[in-house]
Amino acid sequence: MTRLPHNALHHRPHRRESQSGRGLPLPVLALGLALAVVLAGCGSEASPGGAPPPPEVSVAAVVSRDVQPWDDFTGRVRAVETVELRPRVSGYVERVAFKEGQVVKKGDLLFVIDPRRYRAELEQAQADLARARSEAELARTQHARAQSLVDAKAISREEFESRRASRSQAEAAVRAADAALDRARLDLQFAEVRAPISGRAGRAMVTTGNLAQADSTVLTTLVSMDPVHVYFEADEQTWQGYAAAAVAAGDSAAADVQGNAVEVGLANEDGYPHAGRVDFVDNQVDSDTGTLRVRAVVPNADGRLTPGQFARVRLQGSQAHPALLVDGKAVLTDQDRKYVYVLGEGSTATRKDIVLGREVNGLREVVSGLEAGDRVIVHGVQKVFFPGMPVAPVPVEMGAPPPSPQVAAAGTDSPGPAGGSR
Repeated sequence: MTRLPHNALHHRPHRRESQSGRGLPLPVLALGLALAVVLAGCGSEASPGGAPPPPEVSVAAVVSRDVQPWDDFTGRVRAVETVELRPRVSGYVERVAFKEGQVVKKGDLLFVIDPRRYRAELEQAQADLARARSEAELARTQHARAQSLVDAKAISREEFESRRASRSQAEAAVRAADAALDRARLDLQFAEVRAPISGRAGRAMVTTGNLAQADSTVLTTLVSMDPVHVYFEADEQTWQGYAAAAVAAGDSAAADVQGNAVEVGLANEDGYPHAGRVDFVDNQVDSDTGTLRVRAVVPNADGRLTPGQFARVRLQGSQAHPALLVDGKAVLTDQDRKYVYVLGEGSTATRKDIVLGREVNGLREVVSGLEAGDRVIVHGVQKVFFPGMPVAPVPVEMGAPPPSPQVAAAGTDSPGPAGGSR
């Protein structure tokens, strides 16, 4: 066994003491301790166990009020009066007196058919009437003379009856000539074809120099412009709903929508700017389509509605009823289900499945799933990742616009709610 030197035995304890730091100077120990505290603090801030603050969301109370339901349909604009203009006399068209497509008034001249023939017939009828009146006057004179002679027994009774018959025939000839004169005046008048209604004229189907046959040739078409009719088809199920609502309200007559308000909008218009009322409901359901034809009359002083146009129609439906309304921006979709987040206990987001109804003045009617007093998360739903998540609610009015971009920017980098979409 090798024996170590005596000084080597005392050197090892001195090295262990240096490794434990007992031999380091005090300034070095203080610096190391401060560095350890700083590193420990940094590690605590970066720890994944720290919870972020709850996201800020806008919360609005469910609106509860009576609403008047409206039902949506599609329809067509039709003219109240439509005329296929045909001449009443035959002849060659002498002049077209209107511009195609212009608005005309009742009585305006549209076509002129060559009137010379009818003017000559009128003059002949006037001459025939004058001759008939002259002959009638002679027959009356002869009849008066015969009356005095037969009283004096100067002529036979037979001759007297003959003169009386001649007087009657002459008077009938006057009436016939008078009627022929009236007919000739009408024919001459009909040579000028005038607008039977006020409205917009169509294309001239016959131009100058062409033959127009009486009661056959279509010269042009006229459609009235103010008011107009809007026809639409109400499905049988909707109509039965009116009847059921009327029976529930104790008023069976309410199922008849005649007189109900109607709002109309064209394809390129926002909303329903044209107002009218129902003036006709058909008396039977079409068995082929299962629909009932309804007609509304709509004022059209500005001429915006043109016959034949497609129209969106809203019909005032059943009686007003209480309803719960929410902003459509609060509604989320989970496959085939609709739901919203409401503010639960402890300011947490609670999911509620709902059934939606009609749109009412920019809000959506909730048929079931919510209660009066519920507070719905309207803006910031994309920050809610799961039911029960804590949130920081900010009260707003239902239907209010979203918060400013600065406020909305919080949480925009986060994904939307799991399993749902707007």
